Amino acid sequence: MIEVKNLYKSFGEQNVLSDITCKFEDGKNNLIIGMSGSGKTVLLKCLISLHRPELGEIIYDGRDLLSLRSKELISLRQEIGVLFQGSALFDSMTVAENVMFPLRMFSNMTAKEREARMKLCLERVNLPQALNKVPSELSGGMQKRVAIARAIALNPKYLFCDEPNSGLDPQTSILIDQLINDITKEYNITTVVNTHDMNSVLGIGDHITFLYKGKVEWIGNKDNILRTESEPLRDFLFSSPIMRQLIK
Repeated sequence: MIEVKNLYKSFGEQNVLSDITCKFEDGKNNLIIGMSGSGKTVLLKCLISLHRPELGEIIYDGRDLLSLRSKELISLRQEIGVLFQGSALFDSMTVAENVMFPLRMFSNMTAKEREARMKLCLERVNLPQALNKVPSELSGGMQKRVAIARAIALNPKYLFCDEPNSGLDPQTSILIDQLINDITKEYNITTVVNTHDMNSVLGIGDHITFLYKGKVEWIGNKDNILRTESEPLRDFLFSSPIMRQLIK
């Protein structure tokens, strides 16, 4: 479990996050949702130590991220997998080399062990045939699957996904959501997904945190989000054609 307590983050005089307190639970798809400018991307970057907040705590199973020494922070980062919004694959590397990259950087595996792990991860995302291709030869959905394979290569306890369905068609988005959900449940990962995709919210939203103007406005799940009494959340939901049909 990841616990966030009384978190504040500013950029100059602009206060982006104010008194954020929430939890992200093991074995669940924990979604962060909100309008543009609500602070959800900044919160995600704080969680993976790309931004450092001015105040607050980020606790990974009893370990306060903001108090860790250098060696402890490196150790924690080896437990974290990240799926970036644009997949962030290395164009000059093959699919196999992309997936093995974190294994070469952060593990003590032999070359044979790295290759075996790479093949296992590609099989898990249904792309065993793509290992010798380069990213430019793959569709957007296939690139996302390769990025997921790379994100789980180190068998992480925590998986962070930044807008995993960005730029994908609806059918491929559903497949990516299902893959993230299956991996989360199968490996009991604490998965945190930053998204504005309402299909994701209704499909895999086990635990949802809605941010509004840099604060936590609502916490719930896909089963009770349509019954919310929060006006900002209802306004956000009504902005989606899918949700307008469901809420009628």
